[in-house]
Amino acid sequence: MLENSVWRQYNSENNFRERLSHFCSMEVINFIEDDKNLYGVLKAKLTKKELKLFAMDSAGLSDEAIKEAFSYDDEELTKAKFKLYKKLKQDKVRLSFRGSDFRAISE
Repeated sequence: MLENSVWRQYNSENNFRERLSHFCSMEVINFIEDDKNLYGVLKAKLTKKELKLFAMDSAGLSDEAIKEAFSYDDEELTKAKFKLYKKLKQDKVRLSFRGSDFRAISE
């Protein structure tokens, strides 16, 4: 599942749930249960660049490799990471990953 996703291009496992838990300050059990649905919400909430940056940074790629991929300098990379992780902590984004809210919407 999700073999061709941006996440899997940089990560060998579908461990985005654990990474989201860390940055969103939520327990893993509170997230949408299905990985595919959770990843869909993640894709909807982040821009393509933000999603790629999240995947690359979570995979432990060096800042140099990330800067090369995005043509960023040090300051731009720092700003992009700050913006990404700030966005993941915002209630309107963070709470969209909750399983209870997703079930209510999908029914």
